Amino acid sequence: MFERFIDENDIRSVLEKGEIIAEYSDDNPFPSMLVLGNAKNRPIHVVVAYNKEVNELIVITVYEPDREKWEADFKRRK
Repeated sequence: MFERFIDENDIRSVLEKGEIIAEYSDDNPFPSMLVLGNAKNRPIHVVVAYNKEVNELIVITVYEPDREKWEADFKRRK
């Protein structure tokens, strides 16, 4: 996160205003999802797991999607 120059406010913005582009309901120990949003004029992917028992989102990773690996809308891999 810090190496990629993505801060907590960027993550919050993506999670509040972004779009879920993939859901991984079979992930363990908690189901997870990939959220796409924008922060500081750049696309950001946030992968979060959801612990339903305590209503908690767990940030797994955050990154700027690679334009070589993702379609122009950053919603689908090439």
